[in-house]
Amino acid sequence: MGKAIDQIRELGAPPSMQGVRPAMPTSLTLVGAAAVLYLARDVFLPIAVALLLTFALAPVVAALRRIGLPRAFAVISTALITFTLIGIFSLIVTLQVAELAKNLPAYQSNIVMKVKDLKEAGSENGIIDRIGNVVERINREIDRPTTETPTSVESPKKDPLLVEIYSRDNPIQVLTNIIAPLVGPVAMAGLVVVVVIFMLLEREDLRDRFIRLAGFGDLHRTTEGLQDAGKRVGHYLLMQLIVNTTYGLPVAIGLWFIGIPNAMLWGLLAIVLRFVPYVGPVIAMVLPLFLSVAVDSGWSMLLWTAGLFVAMELVINNVVEPMLYGSKTGLSPLAIIVSAIFWAWIWGPVGLILSTPLTACLVVLGKHVPQFEFLQVLFGSDPVLAPHARLYQRLLAGDPDEATDQAEEILEEEYLVDYYGAVAMPALALAEQDRARGVMSDEQRLRVAASGMSLVSNLEDIAIEESQDDEDEDEKADTEGEPASQPIPDGEGMTILCVGGRGEIDDVSAAMLAQVLRAEGAAATALSFRQIEPANIRKLQTDSVDAIVVCFLNRDSIKHARFVVRRLKRVNIRARVGIVIWDTSADRAAGQRKADTSAEQVQGADFAASDMTTAAIEALTKRPSVPLAAPSKTKVRRRLVPQQTQ
Repeated sequence: MGKAIDQIRELGAPPSMQGVRPAMPTSLTLVGAAAVLYLARDVFLPIAVALLLTFALAPVVAALRRIGLPRAFAVISTALITFTLIGIFSLIVTLQVAELAKNLPAYQSNIVMKVKDLKEAGSENGIIDRIGNVVERINREIDRPTTETPTSVESPKKDPLLVEIYSRDNPIQVLTNIIAPLVGPVAMAGLVVVVVIFMLLEREDLRDRFIRLAGFGDLHRTTEGLQDAGKRVGHYLLMQLIVNTTYGLPVAIGLWFIGIPNAMLWGLLAIVLRFVPYVGPVIAMVLPLFLSVAVDSGWSMLLWTAGLFVAMELVINNVVEPMLYGSKTGLSPLAIIVSAIFWAWIWGPVGLILSTPLTACLVVLGKHVPQFEFLQVLFGSDPVLAPHARLYQRLLAGDPDEATDQAEEILEEEYLVDYYGAVAMPALALAEQDRARGVMSDEQRLRVAASGMSLVSNLEDIAIEESQDDEDEDEKADTEGEPASQPIPDGEGMTILCVGGRGEIDDVSAAMLAQVLRAEGAAATALSFRQIEPANIRKLQTDSVDAIVVCFLNRDSIKHARFVVRRLKRVNIRARVGIVIWDTSADRAAGQRKADTSAEQVQGADFAASDMTTAAIEALTKRPSVPLAAPSKTKVRRRLVPQQTQ
């Protein structure tokens, strides 16, 4: 069994489709937490940065400890090297920005020339001139003074004289203006450094205190949650740094070859900005593109720069990222976008950079704390519905095309018999349960049945391919002298009828079984339950039929199945008649197989089964039919009594 069956075992087959909703106290807690994070962002922001850096540096400290270095030396050396690299990085960026600002006036003439060229190119149609004239006319109307009635002879007005007051610069004031903007960032950086060092030194003690406060009653779950969070966040930060460096260095080298000024600056900014999901790469690309327009008198540099960024994005997104970390953060793409918006609102640009690892921590919280399970459902990348539940939802919505797409994904690794047995039958069982409970209308029942039939029709090509593959495997086995290892017998030359038991949903299960039998080489036909009703059963053409299989999804249909068996055997005493009462309970879907339906439970049946594989094997097994039992003496006497009285 493959991924689909594994998901069935992990998620189970719940008898009800109940949702995961946050309780009211939990919702109030989240709202209160968001308000506190927003109002006290000056306190929590450095702590969050320090916590994430601790997650990233903890494996390095652990590696140094394993080679025998003292804890204090390992922590201080790791922090010293890390923050020295960050400081050098920041210094290079600052110097490059200052140099760029000094050279920007030299590029003004190129920008003016390109704007003039664009204006001349658009003047052929007069569009730019018209827009300019409209803007100029609006400005004149806005600037026109209001007309006033003159009361006396006015003297000619003179323009006011502009006066600019210069004051001698105060050295202390100048120094204050320079230092004041730097106090906040420097203080925050120093606080982050101190907090990171103490968190690394006291990591085990902080872990124990957190366990004591949050999960002392369940040490196993709390420990697993902490390890999962540290592993996800640390792995994400490390892999993202490698990906960004793999992106930034070639960008810097490529821009240097193209001739973009300050190529090192754009490469370093690309490394940092790619930590911002989706928006960061766009910003990293726009600035060099604008500079290429300002530097080059033509347009070739712009094209080369755009080509460089497009090529790097294709390589990083399709080769490097899937190879290094893929979706190891456990977040869905929509969750990454929503979390970026939320954390940017809470903590600004720094929150935008921290959004992905912080949301990964929330997903871990939802995975290990039942009260916050909805966080994992909202933001996680793991499927929240089992394959059979997803299929039933698509059938109920009347969307067989999407159901087919889901089936084809599973059938890339599974056989048709496995898919129908592990996914489709449990989905039909959910429909039958809803019908039996009275919560499904007739319109919905017919829609599910029609969508199921469309799904079977869409998968007919796959059944044909499996049939051809089986023939090729048999020929190969005959050539090599090895027996074919096929669990289901070959159905070549056999004619089988698969019939729905009591309703339209049973008809869908019969059509699926017939398709599986056709994939094994048999000439299998699916019939509706209406064709075995007493008024229509005599019209069946069963002379050349080897076996008739009647399918039921309702396990309370055994009594009705006995009547169906007797009717069919009276029509054709030579054909083998079997009953399939699908066992799709939660225990079976979870991997705990129940006892199959036995032929003794359905008197007169040649065979009985409860799963797709067993049903296919029994239908294709060539055995003589069991004759219908003669009526008992009691029944004979009951028939004769009215005749004697007459």
